[in-house]
Amino acid sequence: MRFIAKELAGASVLAMILTVPAQADDYDAPPGWGAPMTEHYFGTFLVDRLEYDWTDENEEAVVWDFQGWYGGDIQRVYIKGEGANVQGDDEDAEFESLDLLYSHLIADFWELQGGVGYQGGIASNDHPERGFAVLSLFGQLPYRFEVDASLRVSDEGDVSADLEAEYDLRLTQRIYLQPRTEITAAAQEVPEFGVGEGLNSARLGLRLRYEISRKFAPYIGGYWQKQYGDTADMSRELGNEPEGTGVVAGVRMWF
Repeated sequence: MRFIAKELAGASVLAMILTVPAQADDYDAPPGWGAPMTEHYFGTFLVDRLEYDWTDENEEAVVWDFQGWYGGDIQRVYIKGEGANVQGDDEDAEFESLDLLYSHLIADFWELQGGVGYQGGIASNDHPERGFAVLSLFGQLPYRFEVDASLRVSDEGDVSADLEAEYDLRLTQRIYLQPRTEITAAAQEVPEFGVGEGLNSARLGLRLRYEISRKFAPYIGGYWQKQYGDTADMSRELGNEPEGTGVVAGVRMWF
């Protein structure tokens, strides 16, 4: 048995040695370089948040946050979307952002993304609409802090920026605690979208999820949010409080 194993191991090594030059010739690899691997394209679709939101002002909403991509290790195409459907306001659901982006790996764990975006209603003209040119930096800081920072220029020339960061803290093999923060700012006032000049809002959240499987994980959580400056003044004029809290229950899943 040992002899047979040695013979098989030797044959495997010989096969690898014989196939390397052929692969290098096929790909015209420079002298001294190893044989490159063929890049395969694949994709995935992640629903990071699909949740029901209850605020301390007794408002309820269905909220979603998803991203999907297709491509290889270096270049990919992304679609990202965030939005909400406020319950009981007799209005259709709205995308806060819906982006189609080309992504290029610029460093380990970091992608530079650029493309177009949309903000507005989904099925009707109940909400104001606008388009964007989008430039994003997406990746991970040390210790696996996931960061998504975007700069947006609207079709009217309005400039805004947003930052999202989250971290998965593993408590057990199936239970995760996820802190999450969102910060938005704008260079110009855009009243129809409730956006003031300067720092617009900050939101801090915490979610506890249980992975029934790697692809399906229900969660519960809560958050605190606050609006600032002109954005807060616009909320007060509409009869809303610029600061509040809420609780959520939802599911995270990917395909």
